[in-house]
Amino acid sequence: ALDRLLVCISASAKGEPGWPPLALFRALLLATWHDLSDVRLAEALDDRASFRRFCGFAAHEPTPERTAFVRFRAELVRRGLDRSLFDAVTHQLEAKGVMVRTGTLVDATLIASASIRHDGEARWAGHRRRKPTHGYKAHVATDEAAGLVRGVEVTTANVHDAAELEAVLPPEPGDVYGDSAFAGRSTEAVIRARGGTPQVVHTGTWGGPEALVRLQAHNAAVRRVRCRIEKVFGTWKRSYGLHRMRWLGLAKAGLQVRLAAMAYNLRRSVTLLHAAAA
Repeated sequence: ALDRLLVCISASAKGEPGWPPLALFRALLLATWHDLSDVRLAEALDDRASFRRFCGFAAHEPTPERTAFVRFRAELVRRGLDRSLFDAVTHQLEAKGVMVRTGTLVDATLIASASIRHDGEARWAGHRRRKPTHGYKAHVATDEAAGLVRGVEVTTANVHDAAELEAVLPPEPGDVYGDSAFAGRSTEAVIRARGGTPQVVHTGTWGGPEALVRLQAHNAAVRRVRCRIEKVFGTWKRSYGLHRMRWLGLAKAGLQVRLAAMAYNLRRSVTLLHAAAA
């Protein structure tokens, strides 16, 4: 399915041998999993047998240079294929039965831009507990049971957390867990219209001490479930190098975040499928 989406990208190039687009896409997954720059990715492909095998290169074959990955990413951005690739991976995992529709977790995370001086599309956003961030925001919805990313959108950092809720929320989301940013009539109406039930943190109540106790118990129960989405953000930033964008501009930021989402889902699915087989 991914190969069919990438077939529109020519495998030939002037001045340098052409490379199969699917092999280049697999190489970008390797770069995400191992937090590699283009130079280090090219070196690893030339040196590691496991990398060659994953991308489909024989031991005696040459491997792409750094510029091949630069051109390939530019084509993905120009054609808007990052969304199509993410949807294709998601549909394949759903067909495997990895995603179980028991509930949905929603949240957003700030990611710093590659350069404050040179990234004119990034914006500043404040945070009540941390320094302001110049960059972008990833809006994410994950499956409650499996923890897989089912929807992702990328905006500038100054966009509200709940602004992309309708875009990331999957069909039939079940119970939808979110923090206080997702409280309010408009966001709850979006959830109910999609067939879900809002389970969000609320920050105020009326009715005296008894009502406050019920609110605190409700918030504690929501937080116990909602906090699982932080594992996704932690893996992205700690292991995949997504604490900061590699490239400039909103379109390339979207590509990097969706590559991280696909890489996370594929690695997580291996664990889930092995557990199911056992």
